[in-house]
Amino acid sequence: MGLLGLFLTASMPVLNVLLLTAVGSISATSRVNILNQEARKHLNNVVYYVFNPSLVSSNLSQTITLESMVLLWFMPVSLVLNFVIGSALGWIVIQVTSSPPHLRGVILASCSAGNIGNLLIILVPAMCKEKGSPLGSPDVCDTYGMAYASLSLAVPRLDDRKTLLRRLSRIIDIKKLFAPASIGVIIGLIIGSVPQIKRWIIGQGAPLRVIQDSATLLGNGTIPCIHLITGGNLTKGLQGPTIKFSIILGVMIVRYIALPLIGIFIVQWAVHLGLVHSDPLYHFILLLQYAVPPAMNITSMVQMFEVGQGELSVIFLWTYVMASVALTLWSTLFLWIVS
Repeated sequence: MGLLGLFLTASMPVLNVLLLTAVGSISATSRVNILNQEARKHLNNVVYYVFNPSLVSSNLSQTITLESMVLLWFMPVSLVLNFVIGSALGWIVIQVTSSPPHLRGVILASCSAGNIGNLLIILVPAMCKEKGSPLGSPDVCDTYGMAYASLSLAVPRLDDRKTLLRRLSRIIDIKKLFAPASIGVIIGLIIGSVPQIKRWIIGQGAPLRVIQDSATLLGNGTIPCIHLITGGNLTKGLQGPTIKFSIILGVMIVRYIALPLIGIFIVQWAVHLGLVHSDPLYHFILLLQYAVPPAMNITSMVQMFEVGQGELSVIFLWTYVMASVALTLWSTLFLWIVS
């Protein structure tokens, strides 16, 4: 597949995300007023406590085994490197822009914590379905792509959140660290890695397959709801407070130029040393994790401390607007690298 074909393969899923996000934004406007702030809060709770854990557990239980867990060891290492490097670059942005103290935590969070779960859940399966995709056969790519993305969704929650909250405040509510998605990962890993349990729940002939079917049905609601909420949240940036353009530009440079370039070096270095198994889909997801916009769950973290919420909404607005271009271009390059 040539560069034009790869560009079309990369652009279709991004357009899909844009359409879903646009519906959320329109639904949140004062004229339509379907997804107002209160409605988004309730819908977010349903996604957070019901849909996300169901999606994660159902996908991991089907595909993860003890052998595959060993092969995927580099993913959490890569995510930790992503977070540490993003934090270091965020500190540089703070120094260069002379950011006020109340925004330093917001800038660090925006540079270090990427939307590595929610976006991958919709982008990767959509790219798998494109004709001639270098990521493998559509069925296998879709199944394992969802599993990889689901695992990514849980690993910020398990590692990054604790570190991020320590940066934002010295007082941590430990209960908030144990997210429902993390519990879903644990359940999915147990089911997938224990053959005796897997035979009872996974497969057409499994006696308790209704559990897996129910979890899958609930998990299917995750993707549309996440992007409707994202679109609704972005509208807050239109009425947000004034923030220095240099801060917004600095965050975008970190997320869309510096981190993707560093990510290419890290992943290619790992492949060259044989630290990552030869799976184009896995390589692509590792690369894509370095090119995503800031994580939406930063909003809930900032709300805990009631500081910088308006400025964060403005940063989100512009970084997510730019994400449509950045994700398309970087996805095209990443598909070319793994093909």
